[in-house]
Amino acid sequence: MIDPVLLRENPELIRQSQAARGDSVELVDLALTADTERRTAIGEYENLRASQNAFGKKVAAAPKDEKKALVAEAQTLAASVKEANQRVQDAELSFSGLVGAIANPVLPGVPSGGEENFVTLREVGTRPDFDFEPRDHVEIAELIGAFDLQRGAKVSGARFYFLTGIGARLEIALMNLALEKAIANGFTPMITPTLVRPEIMRGTGFLGEHADEIYYLPADDLYLTGTSEVALAGFHSDEILDLTDGPYRYAGWSTCYRREAGSGGKDTRGILRVHQFNKLEMFSYVLPEDAEAEHLRLVGYQEELLTSLGLNYRVIDVAAGDLGSSAARKYDIEAWVPTQGTFRELTSTSNCTTYQARRLDARYRTESGKTAPVATLNGTFATTRWLVALLETHQRADGSVRVPEVLRPYLGGLEVIEPLNGRRA
Repeated sequence: MIDPVLLRENPELIRQSQAARGDSVELVDLALTADTERRTAIGEYENLRASQNAFGKKVAAAPKDEKKALVAEAQTLAASVKEANQRVQDAELSFSGLVGAIANPVLPGVPSGGEENFVTLREVGTRPDFDFEPRDHVEIAELIGAFDLQRGAKVSGARFYFLTGIGARLEIALMNLALEKAIANGFTPMITPTLVRPEIMRGTGFLGEHADEIYYLPADDLYLTGTSEVALAGFHSDEILDLTDGPYRYAGWSTCYRREAGSGGKDTRGILRVHQFNKLEMFSYVLPEDAEAEHLRLVGYQEELLTSLGLNYRVIDVAAGDLGSSAARKYDIEAWVPTQGTFRELTSTSNCTTYQARRLDARYRTESGKTAPVATLNGTFATTRWLVALLETHQRADGSVRVPEVLRPYLGGLEVIEPLNGRRA
């Protein structure tokens, strides 16, 4: 949840954030009222408890002939304490529900508005210029035997697929390249669970308005994750972290699952928008004052990788209304897809400030000895979308695909992926 002190001391900042996101501003005032009622209920309970304790001592010290009347009075006082405690619990529940529905306050400079109101920070690289009619990634994949959509649908339904032959090898090569990049920059590799408990999914902020995107197993009360960010955020829940030697950085390799609810007819051709994919997720636990610098660092790692793969891309500052509830700022990197004549998201990198850590109780010890929430950040590396951009960008007139030099060591030195010409993948 957001910091209750910030809500209390600077509600206007929260109102502005809610307005920029297109979320309810009234929710802030409801949360403030609930906070006042909660604190009043706590004060009344504590006063009654103090009275009860003092009266208990009086009863203990009273003469035997007076105790009977005093015990009856003590029982009445105990009932009042019990009622006051219930009022506190009710007030806490009401406050938690309201403040928990308020999204992470956006950072200064984040664009207001919805999906189309992003700001382009930079475009890098050159868009490919073909002297032939370029094929889309599905046509290329059919020529080189990179994936099988029909059998994916036969086995699992729409938006499932088999990566086959060179397609499987390319994805593994990309994942390994990304993993080596992460390790070189101090990230500990992790293979994470893909099923998590509700409190972990809720703590990361994924059970809000987009909960219908998540696969749920009611018989087990577990959720399938759409990113290893969820498991990595839960990894240090209910812990005090020692950040004196620097951030905790992890690179989570996992299969991911998303319903893609409500996206029918949008980007459904090929493997752009699918229900299952593999991904490497960078995840950092840092001191709150270091979060913005860490955010830029994560984006820099991603840009280095896209540049090494010869992709034309742009970095955008995502508008507030297109942020998830846990992100205070998000930078997306979108690669140019030639046959679509547009950019498509390949990576997203979010600064969640202390929002997730506060909900999951991941803390560090301050100089005063008290504990405070850490900041968490996440950034994506490889997914199937990288294959789309790679195949289309590096295609050649004869249907072959040039392998970027940086990927060749992971493919046995392969320089060009040739069409199968009737051969099996």
